[in-house]
This record gives sequence, C-alpha cells and structure tokens, in this order.
Amino acid sequence: MPLIGYFAGTLFADKILNVEHWVAFVLLGLVGGNMIRESFSKEEEKVKENPFNFIKMLLLAIATSIDALAVGVTFAFFQLNIFIAIIIIGLTTFIISIIGVKIGNIFGIKFKSKAEFVGGAVLVILGVKILIEHLFFKAG
Repeated sequence: MPLIGYFAGTLFADKILNVEHWVAFVLLGLVGGNMIRESFSKEEEKVKENPFNFIKMLLLAIATSIDALAVGVTFAFFQLNIFIAIIIIGLTTFIISIIGVKIGNIFGIKFKSKAEFVGGAVLVILGVKILIEHLFFKAG
C-alpha cells in the first residue's frame, strides 16, 4: 500500500487525501460490525462459514492499510528511497502480524465469540479514530 500510495501521490495526492479517512471508516465499520454481529450467532452456524473468506480478508486488508496508502502519498513529497522504506514497513508488519496471529490463536481458542466481538469492536474503534483524527486534528 505505501508503494501504491507513493505512485498515486505523484499523480493525484490531493484527491486521495480528501477521502481516505472516509474509506477507512466505512470499511472498518462494515467489517468490524459484521464481526460483532457474528459473535452473537450460534456456534453451529460459525462452523459452516470460512473465517478466512477471500472477500472478507481483502476488505480487511484494504481497510487496515488505508493509512499506509496515505503514508505512501506523503513519501512522494520527500527525497527518500521508497524501496528501503517499503522493505522496513513490510518486515515490521510481517513480524507484528505473525505475533498477532499466534496471540490470536491462543485467545481465539479460549474465548471464541468473545474474541470475535472484541476484534470487531477494535476495528470499529480504529475506523472511528481514523475519522476523528482526520476531521478534527488534521495537520495543516
């Protein structure tokens, strides 16, 4: 996403920066709200559904990396090696994601629907945080 943002930033930065917080808010709200709704459904229904559904994972990946896209846009305005920045961002994200999956597996097995509810709530809160930051605390 930072690389996409970097190239998009060189083309049309002003258009992306005006809507990225709304896109993140809507996508995180939808995915998080759906997770909260599913946390209240019966266990038998959950077994039938694939938790790693491609569409869900794609929406979640896009929603949680909208800020990385915005960072990539800002990179377009600085004199830096974009490929080194992307490698550092990628490695950091990879390591933290592995740790998150391991922790998620431990707590997911123990707490099941409670963990799904908390995960959904975190996504909704993250979406609201992004929106509030951009609407009320926007630099410049």
